[in-house]
Amino acid sequence: MTEFTLNCPIPFDNSGHITMAHGGGGKIMNQLIQNLFQSNFSNDVMDQLHDGAILDFSGSKLAFSTDSFVIDPLFFPGGDIGSLAVHGTVNDVAMCGAIPKYLSLSLILEEGFPVKDLERIIHSIKSASEKSGIDIVTGDTKVVDKGKGDGIYINTAGIGEVMPGVEISPLNVSPGDAIVISGDIGRHSIAIMAVREGLTFETTVESDSMAVNHLVKSIIDSGVTPHCFRDLTRGGLASALVEISQTAKIHIQIEESTIPVLREVRGACEILGFDPIYLANEGRFISFVKKNDVEKVLDAIPGSVKIGEVISNEKTRVTMKQPFGPEKIIDMLSGEQLPRIC
Repeated sequence: MTEFTLNCPIPFDNSGHITMAHGGGGKIMNQLIQNLFQSNFSNDVMDQLHDGAILDFSGSKLAFSTDSFVIDPLFFPGGDIGSLAVHGTVNDVAMCGAIPKYLSLSLILEEGFPVKDLERIIHSIKSASEKSGIDIVTGDTKVVDKGKGDGIYINTAGIGEVMPGVEISPLNVSPGDAIVISGDIGRHSIAIMAVREGLTFETTVESDSMAVNHLVKSIIDSGVTPHCFRDLTRGGLASALVEISQTAKIHIQIEESTIPVLREVRGACEILGFDPIYLANEGRFISFVKKNDVEKVLDAIPGSVKIGEVISNEKTRVTMKQPFGPEKIIDMLSGEQLPRIC
């Protein structure tokens, strides 16, 4: 029998060094999380693999999350690193079914960074936090040598109070659940790419960056008992669905024709060779709810759309029905589509 070797172009890294793909929200990042972080820090809270930690504290349930922001460019259509640092952590806390209350704010500044840019970012943070209804209550500032910090990095951590009677977890997702997306996808990634590459469109594509805590509260106030929320950041809709499928051990099926994508975003994807379902968003999330709750969610969030459902718990996979052609299996990206997107 002739011996042969398979060569795979998928960028799996065995070099012993961190690559950009380790922060991309796909397979390689998930391998890093599972093989290094989760294996060393495993506990009942972390192993939920949720957007934040849900903690029992003196008879109350608190949600706690942290996020770091290294986006390039710092300023982009629809936002900047400051507002993004608020929205990102507020949204992670909201995905736990919690009302965000407090944020910490930590800055790593590079020597020589323009004070006027810092002031602009701080004012943006102030505005975003006020609109989100949260207070910044503690923080830290460090300065590194010129050439070693790329301007500014930001970390925020958030604490919120889980709403009464709400229990959000991927493990609650079960066959028969419907999946509702809160709005159109892909705008954040395309807005960033347009600035980086000097692309112009007929209409300027703005990032969808926004706080979604008020939308989450609207869903719950409508009488819906949500099973799970997940925001669609790095890795986009596809990675979020695959993560939940793997955690809950379920078969998720979505319909491509129902996924909302702006014409300008779809056109940019065709030119650049991107798939919208893998693009990062900073103001979009999916809800897993009972089928008879779908209309309530659609009424609570203008622009939301039902895009699929949980088929069974016999197979762990995500599939997408296409308008033409066979059903497509959806997996996480192995590499990095757009680095430093948040």
